[in-house]
Amino acid sequence: MTRPNRPDLPDVPWIVDADVRAGYGVDASFGAQAPTDFEVVRARDEADVVEVLRYAAATGTPIVPQGGRTGLVGGATATPGAIVLSTLGLNDIVDVDPVQGLAVAGPGVIVEEFKKACAAEELFYPPDPASAASCTLGGNVATNAGGLCCVKYGVTADYIAGLRVVLPGGAVMTTGRRTAKNSVGPDLTGLLVGSEGTIGVIMQVVTKVIPAPDPALTALGTFPTLTAAAEAIVALRRDPHPPCLLEFLDEASIAAIQSLADYGFPQGCAAALLVQADRPGHVTQDLARYAAMLTQAGADEVAVADDAQEADALLAGRRALHVALEAQGPQLIEDMCVPIRALPQLVTRGREITAAHGIEVTMSGHGGDGNLHPSLGVDPRDPDQVERGWRAFGEMVDLALELGGTLSGEHGVGRLKAPFLRRQFDNAQLQRLRAIKAVFDPAGLMNPGASYSAP
Repeated sequence: MTRPNRPDLPDVPWIVDADVRAGYGVDASFGAQAPTDFEVVRARDEADVVEVLRYAAATGTPIVPQGGRTGLVGGATATPGAIVLSTLGLNDIVDVDPVQGLAVAGPGVIVEEFKKACAAEELFYPPDPASAASCTLGGNVATNAGGLCCVKYGVTADYIAGLRVVLPGGAVMTTGRRTAKNSVGPDLTGLLVGSEGTIGVIMQVVTKVIPAPDPALTALGTFPTLTAAAEAIVALRRDPHPPCLLEFLDEASIAAIQSLADYGFPQGCAAALLVQADRPGHVTQDLARYAAMLTQAGADEVAVADDAQEADALLAGRRALHVALEAQGPQLIEDMCVPIRALPQLVTRGREITAAHGIEVTMSGHGGDGNLHPSLGVDPRDPDQVERGWRAFGEMVDLALELGGTLSGEHGVGRLKAPFLRRQFDNAQLQRLRAIKAVFDPAGLMNPGASYSAP
């Protein structure tokens, strides 16, 4: 990494190798392609970020903050003429404090490694995206990521106590707290969580952590109808001690997983639910109660893991779903969240929509949250199929909104969903969001075209 042959550029770690640079041009979103005219800086420290943002402000250069490039909505893809600012190198875990119940880390820390560092102190950082082994803490904050454990523990926003951020022009701002309380003015932390790089570049994350639960055990229930599975979800949500994980898989999703490897999922059912218990001192009895509730709701078969190894094997199948689907071809992935009782309508009507456009779909996701990830099999090399896929995508967005939901539960909006955001927000709401952005980024340099900043 050296500076390109341009004396006007600041002395920071530029990536000059064209092949390496191209890899930073895209994230994991459908059809992502890198432009030819962009630069990449892989920051070593806060000083590098400050220098880049000073240069950007002086020259009017757009900035695209970037983490692990695992995003599925194009929120971290390069734009023409922009500087992609990678924070992967800012990966120090600064502190894990079991007394205060806080942990502090850089934005480039891999989420799984962060969770392990907390576990070493018998603490638990709950957010658990399926991509935890490769996504970064900063990226999770930028998109307000969720994951598999949201049904009990909530999403990333519920665990961010404070942030350190470099703003356009190079000013550094800290928000939130490292204390148990803070009532000094409005807290700007919530404004930054989920802002998708449109306000500033995250330098440090202060998270809340909680005492570690017991090792989780898993039950798998298979159902003859979607309605029966939905009733089981409702019953489990109403339990005084709800599951820590409640995942929904349809028949096509199970077939995809089993085609990748034998993870022990029975095929031929209309739906399956994965349920986990982790309440300290009560894991076995809670899981037995969940299994009885699955049976009472109409499950054909309920399998209960006898030990942590069996539990991990079942969960590994769920985590492998995205890889299994990608093995079958490119996927245009939805991320809609609806009221839980509307799940059967989302699945059945979603299938009708995609079938009408000749598009194959799998329906799976975080059933306990009402947050599904319909995955549309679309070949980006086939213009007709791409057009039909996007039409189906748009109609499914409309369906989610009609059912009282949202077009994104945890992936964010990025550039992929930005054209659909007006279906959820009216013009006045978009203008309010843009006015807030302008307070921090008056020149509109931070991740232009992403989310609400798109024209």
